[in-house]
Amino acid sequence: QVQLVESGGGSVQSGGSLRLSCASSGGTYSTYCMGWFRQAPGKEREGVSAIDTDGSTRYADSVKGRFTISQDNAKNTLYLQMNSLKPEDTAMYYCAAGVSSWCFLAQPSFNYWGQGTQVTVSS
Repeated sequence: QVQLVESGGGSVQSGGSLRLSCASSGGTYSTYCMGWFRQAPGKEREGVSAIDTDGSTRYADSVKGRFTISQDNAKNTLYLQMNSLKPEDTAMYYCAAGVSSWCFLAQPSFNYWGQGTQVTVSS
Protein backbone atom coordinates (compact mmCIF):
# COMPACT_ATOMS: atom_id res chain seq x y z
CA GLN A 1 0.00 0.00 0.00
CA VAL A 2 1.42 3.35 -1.05
CA GLN A 3 1.40 6.13 1.52
CA LEU A 4 1.84 9.76 0.59
CA VAL A 5 2.57 12.54 3.07
CA GLU A 6 2.58 16.16 1.99
CA SER A 7 4.39 19.00 3.71
CA GLY A 8 5.50 22.54 3.06
CA GLY A 9 2.19 24.35 2.99
CA GLY A 10 1.65 27.60 4.82
CA SER A 11 0.56 31.20 4.57
CA VAL A 12 2.30 33.66 2.26
CA GLN A 13 1.59 37.02 0.73
CA SER A 14 0.78 37.47 -2.93
CA GLY A 15 3.93 37.19 -5.01
CA GLY A 16 5.60 34.88 -2.54
CA SER A 17 6.88 31.33 -2.95
CA LEU A 18 6.43 27.96 -1.32
CA ARG A 19 7.80 24.50 -2.01
CA LEU A 20 5.60 21.54 -1.32
CA SER A 21 7.02 18.09 -0.72
CA CYS A 22 5.39 14.68 -0.89
CA ALA A 23 7.14 11.73 0.71
CA SER A 24 6.15 8.33 -0.63
CA SER A 25 6.48 4.96 1.05
CA GLY A 26 5.22 1.43 0.60
CA GLY A 27 5.67 1.10 -3.12
CA THR A 28 8.17 1.32 -5.95
CA TYR A 29 8.19 5.08 -6.37
CA SER A 30 10.07 5.15 -9.67
CA THR A 31 7.32 3.17 -11.42
CA TYR A 32 4.50 5.59 -10.59
CA CYS A 33 3.37 8.70 -12.36
CA MET A 34 2.91 11.46 -9.79
CA GLY A 35 0.78 14.53 -9.56
CA TRP A 36 -0.41 17.50 -7.57
CA PHE A 37 -4.04 18.50 -7.23
CA ARG A 38 -5.74 21.25 -5.29
CA GLN A 39 -9.15 21.98 -3.93
CA ALA A 40 -10.41 25.37 -2.84
CA PRO A 41 -13.43 25.73 -0.55
CA GLY A 42 -16.64 25.21 -2.48
CA LYS A 43 -14.82 24.11 -5.62
CA GLU A 44 -14.01 20.79 -7.22
CA ARG A 45 -10.57 19.27 -6.96
CA GLU A 46 -8.47 20.23 -9.95
CA GLY A 47 -5.21 19.01 -11.42
CA VAL A 48 -2.21 21.27 -10.99
CA SER A 49 0.70 19.31 -12.40
CA ALA A 50 1.84 15.80 -13.21
CA ILE A 51 5.12 14.08 -13.94
CA ASP A 52 5.63 10.78 -15.72
CA THR A 53 8.28 8.18 -14.96
CA ASP A 54 10.35 9.48 -17.87
CA GLY A 55 10.27 12.99 -16.42
CA SER A 56 7.71 14.42 -18.82
CA THR A 57 5.62 17.09 -17.15
CA ARG A 58 2.32 18.82 -17.66
CA TYR A 59 0.66 21.76 -15.99
CA ALA A 60 -2.70 23.39 -15.67
CA ASP A 61 -2.85 26.60 -17.68
CA SER A 62 -3.43 28.58 -14.51
CA VAL A 63 -0.02 27.68 -13.09
CA LYS A 64 2.18 27.44 -16.18
CA GLY A 65 5.30 29.52 -15.84
CA ARG A 66 4.85 29.86 -12.07
CA PHE A 67 4.89 26.29 -10.71
CA THR A 68 7.48 23.59 -11.30
CA ILE A 69 7.04 19.92 -10.53
CA SER A 70 10.07 17.75 -9.85
CA GLN A 71 11.03 14.57 -8.06
CA ASP A 72 13.95 12.86 -6.40
CA ASN A 73 13.64 9.13 -7.03
CA ALA A 74 16.46 8.38 -4.58
CA LYS A 75 14.41 10.03 -1.82
CA ASN A 76 11.00 8.84 -3.07
CA THR A 77 9.89 12.45 -2.91
CA LEU A 78 7.84 14.68 -5.17
CA TYR A 79 8.08 18.46 -5.10
CA LEU A 80 6.07 21.42 -6.28
CA GLN A 81 7.88 24.74 -6.40
CA MET A 82 5.31 27.52 -6.43
CA ASN A 83 6.41 31.03 -7.32
CA SER A 84 4.52 34.26 -7.90
CA LEU A 85 1.68 32.97 -5.80
CA LYS A 86 -1.73 34.57 -6.16
CA PRO A 87 -4.73 34.61 -3.81
CA GLU A 88 -6.53 32.30 -6.23
CA ASP A 89 -3.88 29.65 -5.55
CA THR A 90 -5.29 29.30 -2.04
CA ALA A 91 -6.38 25.69 -1.60
CA MET A 92 -5.65 22.37 -0.03
CA TYR A 93 -2.93 20.73 -2.12
CA TYR A 94 -2.88 16.98 -2.55
CA CYS A 95 -0.18 14.65 -3.78
CA ALA A 96 -1.24 11.64 -5.85
CA ALA A 97 0.37 8.55 -7.35
CA GLY A 98 -0.80 6.52 -10.32
CA VAL A 99 0.19 2.91 -11.07
CA SER A 100 1.24 3.75 -14.58
CA SER A 101 4.27 5.21 -16.24
CA TRP A 102 2.23 8.22 -17.39
CA CYS A 103 -0.94 9.95 -16.27
CA PHE A 104 -3.46 12.41 -17.56
CA LEU A 105 -3.81 15.40 -15.28
CA ALA A 106 -7.12 14.06 -14.05
CA GLN A 107 -8.22 12.30 -10.89
CA PRO A 108 -9.12 8.93 -12.49
CA SER A 109 -5.47 8.50 -13.51
CA PHE A 110 -4.36 8.33 -9.88
CA ASN A 111 -4.75 5.51 -7.40
CA TYR A 112 -3.25 6.83 -4.17
CA TRP A 113 -3.74 10.15 -2.42
CA GLY A 114 -2.19 12.04 0.44
CA GLN A 115 -4.09 13.91 3.14
CA GLY A 116 -3.20 17.33 1.80
CA THR A 117 -1.36 20.44 2.91
CA GLN A 118 -2.98 23.87 3.10
CA VAL A 119 -1.69 26.81 1.08
CA THR A 120 -3.07 30.25 1.83
CA VAL A 121 -2.10 33.30 -0.20
CA SER A 122 -3.13 36.72 1.05
CA SER A 123 -3.36 39.86 -1.06
